Amino acid sequence: MSTKHRNPWTTEVVADYVASHTAEPDALQQELIDETAAALGGRSRMQISSDEGAAISLLVRLIGASNAVEVGTFTGYSALCIARAIGPHGHLLCCDVSEEWTAIGRRYWERDGVADRIDLQIRPAIETLSALPLDEAIDIAFIDADKSSYLAYFEALLPRMRRNGLILVDNTLWGGTAAEPASADDDADTAAIKVFNDLIATDARVESYILPIADGLTLIRKR
Repeated sequence: MSTKHRNPWTTEVVADYVASHTAEPDALQQELIDETAAALGGRSRMQISSDEGAAISLLVRLIGASNAVEVGTFTGYSALCIARAIGPHGHLLCCDVSEEWTAIGRRYWERDGVADRIDLQIRPAIETLSALPLDEAIDIAFIDADKSSYLAYFEALLPRMRRNGLILVDNTLWGGTAAEPASADDDADTAAIKVFNDLIATDARVESYILPIADGLTLIRKR
């Protein structure tokens, strides 16, 4: 059974059913999941579930993406999913600030034979994105990093996406708290997610939909 993300809007029975009808992580992916949990403990929750990884891989293949960007790589599971899906002639630019966490991912990319498709940049993501040419060449992007910078990452990516390019944004339901009215008690991440969701929903440059899978995955198509 595939690893599944527990959330308050899906019953255990439904979560088990979905997981049982989703491709399970293979041996290498499972080893990466296990090593992340063993090495990072509670922080391993930052890793996407294999269910979500399968969904992202499917979306990459559906749009025929070959040029991808990831903002927030952690220990490399999502990058592995994307790199496999873009194929041997694809390119994935990964943005992260942690040498320690991404070093775990590098080992698995090498073992899987996809390392030559991945360019990992260790510096603030906004610097990496802002340095990219404005040639509308990116097919798909995945944002899963610091929530307070989601809008900045989106604005840096959008002019560089091709028409009908897809931006995927993780954690946009934020445990269900995104659906609650804005409050002075909201922490910075919760407030940032709410603002991001509201602005994306009314942005005429794109069309979007929040998929209630995992912790919320927003699909944003550039018009």
